[in-house]
Amino acid sequence: MQHRPLSLSLDLIARAHPDPVRDDPGALTLLTDAELGRGLDRALARRPVSADGLWVFGYGSLIWQPEFAVSERRTGTVRGYHRRFCLLQRRFRGSTDRPGLVLALDHGGLCRGVAFRLTDDDPHLTLLPVWRREMRGNGYESRWVTVETGQGPVTALTFVVNRASDRYTGRLTEAEIADRIATGAGHLGPSAEYLFRTAEACAREGILDAHLWRLQALVAERLEARARSVMQEREDVPPGRRGLAAS
Repeated sequence: MQHRPLSLSLDLIARAHPDPVRDDPGALTLLTDAELGRGLDRALARRPVSADGLWVFGYGSLIWQPEFAVSERRTGTVRGYHRRFCLLQRRFRGSTDRPGLVLALDHGGLCRGVAFRLTDDDPHLTLLPVWRREMRGNGYESRWVTVETGQGPVTALTFVVNRASDRYTGRLTEAEIADRIATGAGHLGPSAEYLFRTAEACAREGILDAHLWRLQALVAERLEARARSVMQEREDVPPGRRGLAAS
């Protein structure tokens, strides 16, 4: 697949989602730091003794917004899992009224992403910020996986979907995924922005994922229609009442 411009853009997303969404802390139960710390200790206890350095494998937002200092990065492939929008977001990139979707690794196939090497002096302290970010919403499970890179294989920590979670959507069609991403928005922004930044970051890394590319085109089509509808609604509201309509 040749690199070509994205159909989706930040401008289009902003026009389709012009109004901010308030945070609703009750929309998602989060694990406490004590619970997260115990889970991280268990994951580190399962770390293979043959692991050469401390690595994390990113396939979504970690590629464009890592949660750690990086001493080395390599593109690579994980086998046995594929990248898919299958995790429901009722907070952050979605809400209870407009749930969005974010990526997870699900069973089967393969996934190209980025392996990040971290300092290994204190693995618990180093990994806790990214562990808190990924694991506090009970949507993921941790796995140690082999990442095949051009410089040789590395063992890395990654996050796969928790199929027992009520946030797991199962295998939706790409049209169904696009519908949810196009409408989903939370206090951190629209679900479509997450898709855009991930597709853009993957393309920069030379990772041209057909699933992401088809989805961003489908979402762009839906946002074009949504942006036109938003514009028409605002034109129909008298100028003196536009602040009330947006509240």
